[in-house]
Amino acid sequence: MSNFKSLVSGVGNLSKTTKYYDDWSENYDATLKLWNYQAPKKSIKFLKETINIKPKNILDLACGTGLFGAELKKVYPKSHIYGSDISKKSLKISSGKKIYKKLQIKNFEQLHHYKIKFDLISLIGSMTYCNNFDKFFANINKNIKEKGFVLFTHRIDLWEKQDFLSILKKHQKSLKINKISRPLNYLPLNNDFKNKIKIKIVLLQKY
Repeated sequence: MSNFKSLVSGVGNLSKTTKYYDDWSENYDATLKLWNYQAPKKSIKFLKETINIKPKNILDLACGTGLFGAELKKVYPKSHIYGSDISKKSLKISSGKKIYKKLQIKNFEQLHHYKIKFDLISLIGSMTYCNNFDKFFANINKNIKEKGFVLFTHRIDLWEKQDFLSILKKHQKSLKINKISRPLNYLPLNNDFKNKIKIKIVLLQKY
């Protein structure tokens, strides 16, 4: 794994982040299990409690090794799940789990091109790395169905620093805020995060 002080401060630019997750890919699942990573399970629980549809087509952005994809597959076994990530080695691992219909190497801010529109688009555990929210939401709007849902998590420390609620409100002409969770722990056994840095889960819906 690449060396840096802490995940709290991020990894670096896109090439450094790609290398970091490529290097980490083989031990990623085991490490996050040790840290009691809770975002995938809490996000799927939040989603189940909030919507009652069964999405036919799902796009899992920054899918990594497929941790959230696996939770989606448990709840929506008949859904077609697509995934993208910047780490080729992580995608190789997720491919072996037989979760995704199709995988591609892409940064989640890059415009994705599909022939279909998605009922649900997710971004779990990766909003930390968003450098351009306008590009991110443009990508979402291009690929989401009318009345489709967008599910993501975001760290509260960054939420406050970025005045993230204002960013969401800026995009409310196309994506309304459906529900925002209370603050939740998500890496309770990681020394840098523990109870100090929490997340919110957000569900948006396209008008």
